Amino acid sequence: MKKAILWVAVLFTFTGLLAGCGASEKSSGGEDKIVIGYFPNINHVPAMVAKDQGYFEKQLGDGTKVEYKTFAEGGSFMTALKTGDIDAGLVGPGPAMNNFSTGADVKIIAGASTGGTVILAREGVEINSLEDFQGKTFITPGVGCTHDVQYETYLEEAGITSARIGGTMKHLTGNPAQYASMLKTGKVDIAVAPEPWAAVIEQETNAEVVIGWDEVSFGETLPASVLVATGDAVKNSPEKVQKIVDAHKDAVKFIEENPEEAKAITIKDIKEVTGQELEKEVVNRAWERIGFTYDVDADAIQEFADSSYTLKFLKDKPEFSELIANNFIK
Repeated sequence: MKKAILWVAVLFTFTGLLAGCGASEKSSGGEDKIVIGYFPNINHVPAMVAKDQGYFEKQLGDGTKVEYKTFAEGGSFMTALKTGDIDAGLVGPGPAMNNFSTGADVKIIAGASTGGTVILAREGVEINSLEDFQGKTFITPGVGCTHDVQYETYLEEAGITSARIGGTMKHLTGNPAQYASMLKTGKVDIAVAPEPWAAVIEQETNAEVVIGWDEVSFGETLPASVLVATGDAVKNSPEKVQKIVDAHKDAVKFIEENPEEAKAITIKDIKEVTGQELEKEVVNRAWERIGFTYDVDADAIQEFADSSYTLKFLKDKPEFSELIANNFIK
């Protein structure tokens, strides 16, 4: 059996190699061009399906060239959106909200997926109650990222917090590609992992799921990924934004109606980006922990933001009624 750790490591090495030359400009052939961003993980399958099925091209017409750019984490994605290197794409709600709260020109124009955040304890670490998380070292992709807030919210409700705000849990950050090796060497006790890395960690390290995707805070309600564009595009190019959303909706419907074909597309896309092939067993396990939808739960997003403020990830109490432009999905 191929070691999944290899392909995950290479995934991040190759991330971004499908970059376009810039968004919202003319291509060398003179036609309009848009660039769609996404991450090569299971929560971003709608982008992979839309790419494979040519949904953006169909909606935008023959006069528009569509290119794709992949990212490893939300910070670089949001930078690309702000600088115009991409026109739209999928990202976690955390980066979108954090950037909006600091004045970035970003709008959520559709949902994409829910679920997919799994908390695992390394082999040999006994987690029999919430109190057992005290003093443990945990790792997430970033400070205040979607997965971090979900995990810390879950434990904060039991009075357990990270050392960042006076608690006992030690927090590290890093690429999910590193999680398996860090668990094996004992550098971390708890991994807060997005899929498919949670499934990979289970398979490779015998780690135990201690908080399931449907148990962690906001696990079933919060969008795990959202489709975003700039507020400028929403205001000044609503027809183009509508076509982008319609293509995205076509992809979500395809996933619902053709799950096995969607899984095959996912494996193929990740292989094309990384050069490594994801095992079907890993995809099947991860798929069970994720839902795909273009709807957006505005209440869940606000509750998540309020929790981010309570946990001191945000300096000011947030108000996100202007973040979501849900008229495109109705």
